[in-house]
Amino acid sequence: MSRNSAFNYYNKDLRPNARSLRKNMTKAEVCLWKYGLRKKQRMGYTFNRQRPVLNYIADFICKKLKLIIEVDGSSHDSPEAFEYDQRRQRHLEEAGFRVIRFRNKDVLTNMDAVLMAVDKVILELENGAES
Repeated sequence: MSRNSAFNYYNKDLRPNARSLRKNMTKAEVCLWKYGLRKKQRMGYTFNRQRPVLNYIADFICKKLKLIIEVDGSSHDSPEAFEYDQRRQRHLEEAGFRVIRFRNKDVLTNMDAVLMAVDKVILELENGAES
């Protein structure tokens, strides 16, 4: 995989929205960023927060692994939001990204389990395995 393979999916038109989302992250997103993803905390991989990918903004992305992490709050509970999330995830996966999702509550109350799950996926991606 080339270094810039995920960059091909960057949507510069969404930059202003992404910048706004970075400034207004949810409490769960801030916690995951601060205690688990920034400064290469996850097995030496660089993650970025609130990055445009295709026509979406990913909560967190590791471009090298093509891994997207989404943190979902109660706004994702409606049938319409669920359907949108499924369609969005399918588009991202069709573009070669691996998408994993966590609930706000899980990030805020069980960070260790969330980070263990992230590490497990990183190892799978390093080994070329799909789960």
